[in-house]
Amino acid sequence: MKFSRTVQFNAIPEWSSQYIAYSNLKKLIHSLEADAATRLALGHHDAERVSLIPHEESTTEYDAIFRRSLDDELDKICRFYTEKERDLLAELERLTKDIHDFHGRASMEQTSSSSGSSYIARGHSDVESLAPERQKILDKNGDLLSMESYSDGDEQFTEISDIKIMLKKRAIALYVSLSELRSYVQLNRTGFAKALKKYAKCIGREMSGNYVPDIVEQSYPFLHSTREALEDKIAEVNVLYASISTNGDISQAKLELRAHLREYVVWERNTVWREMMGMEKNIQGVGLTNQGLLVSANPITDALEHKGVLNLPPIEIHTRLGTIRLTRLIFNSTFAILSIIGAVFVMLLAIPIFDRPEPQACLAILIAASLLWATEVIPLFVTSILIPLLIIVLRVVRSDDMYHERLEAPGATKYIFAAMWTPVIMLLLGGFSIAAALSKYNIAKVIATWVLSNAGTQPRNVLLTTMFVAMFLSMWISNVAAPVLCLSIIQPLLRTQDTNSNFPKALILGIAFASNIGGMASPIASPQNVIALQNMSPAPSWLAWFFIAIPVSIIAILLIWVMILVTLNPAKGAIITKIQRSTEKFNRTQIFVSAVTLITIALWCVSHEMESVFGDMGVLAIIPLVVFFGTGLLTKEDFNNFMWTIIILAMGGIALGKAVSSSGLLDVIAISIRSLVSGMGIYGVMVVFGCLILVIATFISHTVAALILLPIVAQVGQAMDDPHPNLLVMGAALLCSCAMGLPTSGFPNVTAICTTDDQGRPYLSVALFITRGVPASVVAYIVVTTLGFGLMDIVGL
Repeated sequence: MKFSRTVQFNAIPEWSSQYIAYSNLKKLIHSLEADAATRLALGHHDAERVSLIPHEESTTEYDAIFRRSLDDELDKICRFYTEKERDLLAELERLTKDIHDFHGRASMEQTSSSSGSSYIARGHSDVESLAPERQKILDKNGDLLSMESYSDGDEQFTEISDIKIMLKKRAIALYVSLSELRSYVQLNRTGFAKALKKYAKCIGREMSGNYVPDIVEQSYPFLHSTREALEDKIAEVNVLYASISTNGDISQAKLELRAHLREYVVWERNTVWREMMGMEKNIQGVGLTNQGLLVSANPITDALEHKGVLNLPPIEIHTRLGTIRLTRLIFNSTFAILSIIGAVFVMLLAIPIFDRPEPQACLAILIAASLLWATEVIPLFVTSILIPLLIIVLRVVRSDDMYHERLEAPGATKYIFAAMWTPVIMLLLGGFSIAAALSKYNIAKVIATWVLSNAGTQPRNVLLTTMFVAMFLSMWISNVAAPVLCLSIIQPLLRTQDTNSNFPKALILGIAFASNIGGMASPIASPQNVIALQNMSPAPSWLAWFFIAIPVSIIAILLIWVMILVTLNPAKGAIITKIQRSTEKFNRTQIFVSAVTLITIALWCVSHEMESVFGDMGVLAIIPLVVFFGTGLLTKEDFNNFMWTIIILAMGGIALGKAVSSSGLLDVIAISIRSLVSGMGIYGVMVVFGCLILVIATFISHTVAALILLPIVAQVGQAMDDPHPNLLVMGAALLCSCAMGLPTSGFPNVTAICTTDDQGRPYLSVALFITRGVPASVVAYIVVTTLGFGLMDIVGL
């Protein structure tokens, strides 16, 4: 969570204007940063540039400007604290005296009671003991009626109870106010530290002097003695409350008082992994308007609504009991699409297409699941959860022996669920653990900023370096997290650009395209690669994958870089400030995480040579899981933050692929497709299938396209006269990553189209994205089907 949001959420509403104006300080920092970048790029003062700050050459002037703003905020905070503290201490003094008087009256009441005095006598004694000014306070709070109005003993007894209740309420209110004053000091102290850190990061230098220890912490609200005194006053209120509420039990009083405190939002540094998770959770609701904003992710629904199919006039059924309107039920888009898919499913079950029931039922499941995945009318992972249920209930699977007998429900359950948890799923979990550790301990960001800090100030060089950084990060922390991290690193570059410059557009597009391409560069870079490994027998080694995918990725990125330079001319109007290298050095924890990561990757690379020891590369994925979580470097919260929806999606796809194969449907499909591509060589089949995959993966997610198509591609390759199933499967997986023609074609594209400037305006329009995304997809397709095919042939796939 950003600290500006933390201030907003934690601020006491009545005090909101008295907190450090962190957002205003950030705006000032960005103004100073933009001014410094402009003067650095132009070399002189631009008289036409409107700026609220002076243009002295020395950056020490920036210190003075920022220092004045900090001083103003500090003065405001000190004045408010002093005034509030004075009021609360005065109320504490009054409350202490009132509670003391109350206990004195209680003692008199006990004495009177023992001598047989009436309630009236006790009541009058209590009333007379109250000072007139405190009677006025109680009356003002509205919880105590006028004492002179009572006429009998019961009313006087009730009055005493009301006084006690009022004193408890005052103690609670005072405790809450003092506690809020304590949090006020803590939050503002953090605000000053965060503002100075932001200044150092954006301006590229520490502000002269140690402002927090020398100035802030020497001011009255932040003094150690002041904070200790405040704690003592809070402890006094605990004692006072205990004396009138819990019979002197301080611990119980603390529990009761703390229950009245408001909950505070704790600030913690946002990691790329957390941001990625937030995007992944929201991605299924993403779509585009012609302004580039998000509305819907369902192109079929949008088309139907645009044509008016889902906006028909209401259907009215007149009955004796009244009129029934069916519009919102029947023609609701979600309900309508689900009804259509359900009807297709039932029809495919009912109409005899095959001689045996297993492939018949499996075809119905395959078509229904594909439609649900493609339309995303329900979440993708929900469809995956539904698949094993349908497979078992409809008895789709058959035994693997020579008889191929139809399995009953108990046998089918064991068969399918055993197939769903495979070493590939463990590989996915191992990749997630590495990504989480690299992000949590800032390793990926340190490496990325080190590389980008050496990119120079030429727009074309900065763009190319950024694209290769995005590709490299995609290999190890996934092509979902990589664009988020890269965009956070280049924020200083984006903020300092003129509104008419194309450089921000080129950078954001370059990161998106390079992250997509990087999704093919390693087996754990994207889910489609993991799905490909599941459909390849034997699975290629990591070295073989690198030998094919890395040259393909590098050439594709270079060609896309040239395309962006030619079509956008990012150098025009660009103001380049050098990315600041991270000042933090690798600590022992970062070195340890890096070492575990490198060892795991090295073992993955030689996994085929170590099959006699580990059996499968998925078993090696257990190493980072055990080490990172066993040592406490990653916590159970990190484990809960894994992209379990992706894992469930992959498991559902594996179950469907197993069912398609076991039922005999895959053999039927392969025979039909083989007849269509008869006479074609392996290269011709790859070109044809490649076009189909590129189009499908452009309109639906890359992962879904891989789930649907890769099992079919593998079977077609196996059934050819010259079998090359692994070549076709890997080629198809690489081509899934090449599909980036639409802003909704993948996670990197959605990240790019959602990126906005400080005023909330998107950098990219849909038209701009499509006119660059489609050519980029074609370029990548050509590279995969030429260079990629040649490298796969050399490896012997």
